[in-house]
Amino acid sequence: MSQQPASATTEAAPSFEDAMKRLSEIVSKLEDGDLSLEDSLRLFEEGVKLSRVSQERLDRAQKKVEQLLAVDSEGRARTAPFETTANDGEGTPR
Repeated sequence: MSQQPASATTEAAPSFEDAMKRLSEIVSKLEDGDLSLEDSLRLFEEGVKLSRVSQERLDRAQKKVEQLLAVDSEGRARTAPFETTANDGEGTPR
């Protein structure tokens, strides 16, 4: 029995904005210090997962911007088609 990678799970990842909102809520709850150790660890784990997903999305967005702003040796814009995926609306270069 093999495990699926986190990105291939059936549960859809939240949008970047939703992930940032939830991370903010988690930080606020952890800073309050009113949680049990178990609840704190659970929230911390959730926050780490959200942080990783968000960082991956930021990395993909940065690569897209770099590709869109790229120029060749003669100063002309270089272009490359993007494939889009249905799950998050974000594409990856072909």
